[in-house]
Amino acid sequence: NSIKQRNPRLLLPPPELGSESSVTILKGDTLLLECFAEGLPTPQVDWNKIGGDLPKGRETKENYGKTLKIENVSHRDRGNYRCTANNFLGSTTHDFHVTVEEPPRWTKKPQSGVYSTGSSGILLCEAEGEPEPTIKWRVNGSPIDKNPFAGDVVSPREISFTNLQPNHTAVYQCEASNVHGTILANANIDVVDVRPLIQTEDGENYATVVGYSAFLHCEFFASPEATVSWQKVEEAKPLEGRRYHVHENGTLQINNTTEDDAGSYSCWVENAKGKTAVTANLDIRNATKLQVAPKNPRVPRLHALELYCESSCDPHLKQSLKLSWSKNGEAFEINATEDGRIIIDGANLTISNVTSEDQGIYSCSAHTALDSVTDVTQVTVLDVPDPPENLQLSERQNRSVRLTWEAGDDHNSHIIEYIVEFEGNKEEPGRWEEMARVQGKETTVMLSLAPYVRYQFRVIAVNEVGRTQPSLPSDHHETPPAAPDKNPQNIRVQASQPKEMIIKWEPLKSMEQNGPGLEYRVTWKPQGAPMEWEEETVTNHTLRVMTPTVYAPYDVQVQAINHLGSGPEPQSVILYSGEDYPDTAPVIHGVDVINSTLVKVTWSTIPKDRVHGHLKGYQINWWKTKSLLDGRAHPKEVNILRFSGQRNYGMVPSLDAFSEFHLTVLAYNSKGAGPESEPYIFQTPEGVPEQPAFLKVIKVDKDTATLTWGLPKKLNGNLTGYLLQYQIINDTYELGALNDINITTPWKPSWRLSNLNATTKYKFYLRACTSKGCGKPITEESSTLGEG
Repeated sequence: NSIKQRNPRLLLPPPELGSESSVTILKGDTLLLECFAEGLPTPQVDWNKIGGDLPKGRETKENYGKTLKIENVSHRDRGNYRCTANNFLGSTTHDFHVTVEEPPRWTKKPQSGVYSTGSSGILLCEAEGEPEPTIKWRVNGSPIDKNPFAGDVVSPREISFTNLQPNHTAVYQCEASNVHGTILANANIDVVDVRPLIQTEDGENYATVVGYSAFLHCEFFASPEATVSWQKVEEAKPLEGRRYHVHENGTLQINNTTEDDAGSYSCWVENAKGKTAVTANLDIRNATKLQVAPKNPRVPRLHALELYCESSCDPHLKQSLKLSWSKNGEAFEINATEDGRIIIDGANLTISNVTSEDQGIYSCSAHTALDSVTDVTQVTVLDVPDPPENLQLSERQNRSVRLTWEAGDDHNSHIIEYIVEFEGNKEEPGRWEEMARVQGKETTVMLSLAPYVRYQFRVIAVNEVGRTQPSLPSDHHETPPAAPDKNPQNIRVQASQPKEMIIKWEPLKSMEQNGPGLEYRVTWKPQGAPMEWEEETVTNHTLRVMTPTVYAPYDVQVQAINHLGSGPEPQSVILYSGEDYPDTAPVIHGVDVINSTLVKVTWSTIPKDRVHGHLKGYQINWWKTKSLLDGRAHPKEVNILRFSGQRNYGMVPSLDAFSEFHLTVLAYNSKGAGPESEPYIFQTPEGVPEQPAFLKVIKVDKDTATLTWGLPKKLNGNLTGYLLQYQIINDTYELGALNDINITTPWKPSWRLSNLNATTKYKFYLRACTSKGCGKPITEESSTLGEG
């Protein structure tokens, strides 16, 4: 292996160049430096700039690092570059001295000029390049030393003229050159004497808006130099005052214009050769006005924001008026959208689902051909606060503790209140309940606690937008046990059997027990009796007691106790022992028939001691036994009607007319119904029939009509006949006189009408009748036929 291994050796640049070589390159070209090396192991080639850094972004290494490439070379890239070839046996280097040159380029060109006779002037000519350019002057293409003028001073970079004469008029050329090229620049020198020539058109029209500056032009050429003056035509005297300024080029500037500045103006230009003038006309327009609404809105996050830009301008500027919107100085594009969330439509800007990133200063600008104006509004985005932080417990007591916290960011909406929640309910671990509310300016609260609870607290901040997420929970705080502070509520009785009393109550919640070993002491005795209280202690919230009597009142007390003592002295409640069914029936005094479908039933109430409980009311049972029309028996279908409270009568409606019924009455209490009375038999009288089942016109001609119909579903008595009525209907559906026909053949379901008018529409009415009268009509319409 030692025979094969070789130190690095450079093959390019060739060894005969030694360790250094020079490279010249033009500015802007690409520099390529190459180092090819051989050796074993194969050497690695590295590049660096001696005394500096390789230019970032413009340098690359190619051919596995053997070629260094630098693009767009500048003067900063000149200097010494070194390539190093190395392997573990050694290294070798070669340095490149890079020179950056460039062709000539102008830094100052000679400027053309117009001069008057006898005046002075200077032509300057400066150029730079690498190597430094040489500068030569020519006049009309010939070297300047062949065209000397008395008094002129010529140097490489400057020609100084004194006492210019017409024969100085010529084309002067400056030539700059080096090895990389030559550049030329021409300057025209004109020596003339002429009266002023105004180049601005006569009668030009100008316009501006109130408060802006106006510029009236009066460009001129004059040699020798001329003076310029302006005047308003109707005043015929030069303009004076700080609002007026005449520029060197003859332009008149009028600052802070008013409506009085409108009118015609004259520009006068004068030199030694003479003077001349032009007229200019100025119109003053009303300034554009703008207002953004609403001003400084406060918008909750995820709500919509609508801004409106109200503008007005001079009628002459209406066509050129354009509106634009920007936020924090950055312009919006017209009709720009951001996922459809931001919409700009001329004077309207709408943002839906506003976020905190939409907060900022919004500007609306109005631009016309003559002026522009901007108005702004500050948009503030509101959000729910950040959760409170750093919850601390202090002043720890058996029944209280102080909770303190730090407020989070309110996100532009003051905190209205804090909600303090706790967790510690043994029955529902992990369930947080509200404990207190604190004003938003406070960050501490003294909390009242219950005994025998392991508390943990958290805080929620509330502002006009909504609630924060809860804070992180506080440390735990455990209170010692104590005797109960309260007794059970809602003591009541439930009984399903006579003489039974099942006493129930609402058990104390976990947070109300105050300590271990919760039990309930139940005591009872007959109401008002002097006897001793009976007592029993239970752990659940129900107790079954048997009593010697049915539905008797008892004084009952329930007291909470635990291992640390008893609760407060209990209050007595009155409960009743279990009910039994009533054991006797009312006696029916009579049934009064009010009409064919309604009767009134009266009865005697049962004695209180026979109710055996709390009387809830009386119940009437009735059923139809037969129809008096045909005498046929009716299947027994019992109907029930209840009347609450202590009463001795009831109305029974919706009965069938002309029928026989049986009726009984019974009393009922909370346990149920007692025995029924003896049945009472009564009959309902006849009534009027229901309307016929149908009515049809089965045949018509020019003066007759035949009708047929069906029997009523319920006759409600003996059918005596029908009442048939008819009348004419005209084209406007007005009704004519009503004609009556009494049909006394009840079982004949048809009738033929005669002496009707031809080609006429009729309306027919048919009612069924009993001895009590006629029922509701059924109707039909039909038309007779025409003549022939």
